[in-house]
Amino acid sequence: MPEYPIIPIPKPRMSNRDKWLKPPRPAVKRYWDFCLQCKLEKVILPCYGAHVTFILPMPESWSKKKREEMDGKPHMQRPDWDNLGKAISDAIYQDDSGIYDIHVTKIWGREGKIIISLQR
Repeated sequence: MPEYPIIPIPKPRMSNRDKWLKPPRPAVKRYWDFCLQCKLEKVILPCYGAHVTFILPMPESWSKKKREEMDGKPHMQRPDWDNLGKAISDAIYQDDSGIYDIHVTKIWGREGKIIISLQR
């Protein structure tokens, strides 16, 4: 079960302007950095049968008690799971239209990371 030390980033809404805009918008810059990290970490995402768990880091402003309470609990706010899934599939595949069966979960964690496991 590969774990990648990459903080999950949602895919931003982009236009053609984002291809040439210098400097890029902050959301686009974060996304491109995420794509580069995925390539450097050699993230592998199968076209089917994978369970992708996005562990989103808890805000530093949370108390120690709240951090302990929320660690591993479902992340039920933005970013949406589909934007996280789009980000990783677009970062890995030139053409991600072949992906047809991926299960996505997002939870709170002390550190951001991505876990990809195969379902049987």
